[in-house]
Amino acid sequence: MKADQTPLPKILVLASGSGTNLQALIDASRGRDFPGQIIAVGCNQPGAFALERAAQANIETFVVNHKNFESRDEFDASLMAEILRYNPDLIVLAGFMRILTTDFVRAFRGKMLNIHPSLLPKYTGLNTHRRALEAGDTVHGVSIHFVTEELDGGPVIAQAEVAIVSDDTPESLAEKVQAKEHILYPIVVRWFCEGRIQLGSDYVLFDGEPLNAPMRLPDN
Repeated sequence: MKADQTPLPKILVLASGSGTNLQALIDASRGRDFPGQIIAVGCNQPGAFALERAAQANIETFVVNHKNFESRDEFDASLMAEILRYNPDLIVLAGFMRILTTDFVRAFRGKMLNIHPSLLPKYTGLNTHRRALEAGDTVHGVSIHFVTEELDGGPVIAQAEVAIVSDDTPESLAEKVQAKEHILYPIVVRWFCEGRIQLGSDYVLFDGEPLNAPMRLPDN
């Protein structure tokens, strides 16, 4: 008699907008060897196209509209209650444009990833492409990190670089960075589902060893 297969790790994605990184994750998860399953997509914007992407992929969705709450604490408590219904192994923030409270982040410590369009620790927060251009940088990129209480300050797992050229604009730079995001995020989610990455006290463990520097996506 054949033994039951071990269930795949359950992934819940939170998004706020068009969901291009969500789509990259959906596409990757359709591979026969992908080690995780996207079980739900949550959103704080009722009209976000990310919800349509999930529906087209037959993934369950839910909305917790932040405008319906008087405080960030109340919103986060409602969002947490929705997430706990699914009991995910991993929460992936894919363009989720809300600053999460300390209690929320602590509740899911080591189980929540975020993607940020800069080479952290440079340019936390918004307008990263414009800020990189104004600083005269020659290299920009994307970082994926564990979520901790510090905004965009959790230990970085992996990064990918793009070259800044003389005629780049914030829009052209955003396009180049986003192309790297769509490659890198599924790779890191795969690592998590395979058990290759964990969050230590304030560092990343990769294959059981402390990661001294972020993994890099090779240029090609």
